[in-house]
Amino acid sequence: MIYAADTLGIYIHVPFCLRKCPYCDFYSCENRLHERDAYVQAVCRNIGYYGSQMNFCRKVDTIYFGGGTPSLLSPENILEMLCCIDKYFIVKSPEITMEVNPATVTIERLLGYRKAGVNRLSIGLQDLHNESLTSLGRLHTAEQGIKTVMSAVKSGFENISCDIMIGTKGQTEELLYSTLKHIVSLPIKHISAYMLKIEEGTLYARQNMQDLVPDGDAVAELYLNMVSYLNENGFSQYEISNFAKEGFESRHNCRYWKLSPYIGIGPSAHSFVDKRFYVPSELDSFIKEEYQTTLTEDEYPDLETEHIMLGLRLSEGIPIEWLNIRQQKITERFVKGGLMERFSDRIRFTPHGFLVSNAVLCDIL
Repeated sequence: MIYAADTLGIYIHVPFCLRKCPYCDFYSCENRLHERDAYVQAVCRNIGYYGSQMNFCRKVDTIYFGGGTPSLLSPENILEMLCCIDKYFIVKSPEITMEVNPATVTIERLLGYRKAGVNRLSIGLQDLHNESLTSLGRLHTAEQGIKTVMSAVKSGFENISCDIMIGTKGQTEELLYSTLKHIVSLPIKHISAYMLKIEEGTLYARQNMQDLVPDGDAVAELYLNMVSYLNENGFSQYEISNFAKEGFESRHNCRYWKLSPYIGIGPSAHSFVDKRFYVPSELDSFIKEEYQTTLTEDEYPDLETEHIMLGLRLSEGIPIEWLNIRQQKITERFVKGGLMERFSDRIRFTPHGFLVSNAVLCDIL
């Protein structure tokens, strides 16, 4: 198998938040917005460093601002970082994504991001019922979320993704259907739908929220009904949690699943260029250091195994020839059980299989 790629992705982790959501275990900081400019300068220093160090993969075609809450940065902040990338890398036909919290943007701000060069938005709707949004600790209402989508369209964005969550406290099939019915009617191209997971160390974990949310069987039923509904309404599933209209799959996220190289900049950001490495989750150090400290996560990744594992996250699956004879025999059992299916010379998970994919992959690998 050939894993080489001639393009690079850049991920920039923006750690600022107005208030940390109770379910979130990503690295973020409250009450530190006064450090935004120092953070941006640190990002630019690191862009210059990587740009001068890279002897290959100088062509960048995906850039992703994640967080945290990137929309707490001003359009001028975003423009400064994009100009820096353009200075040190060859940027051609890029997909430039920015995560947006509806509680933090106005149409003027969205116009500024579009003018700066952002051409794809990922809007954190999460739900379209105010009671659920309050339970999730979100600072916006359903009405604000919908208004943000419409303002984005007016600002010139044609590639818009929205996040929703399933398996949340009080969620029923009727409530999820109501959210899905409304969201597919919006002028968006992509939906990321995540099953709520109670992560250790979060406020939800301390509140024992796992005892208050739908059980595993109920969440599985919600997921399967959602997959069916989105597929029927023009949003084809292309990954476990991602659905898109034709041609609007997330190019940047596909890098992760197809093992294409990417550089991560910012506290807690991860990278994959020959090896896997990451930045410590510490904003102070990131701002103060000339160049970000990185720690090796995996110096010699098992690329054959990772290609199988990550490739099976995608609805397109993998070529059956990637599996050895033993692995192919194991998949036959899962095909008979309805968890996998073969088509042409490939194998993939069914929607039922995606629900138990981790356990299945343990058997295969």
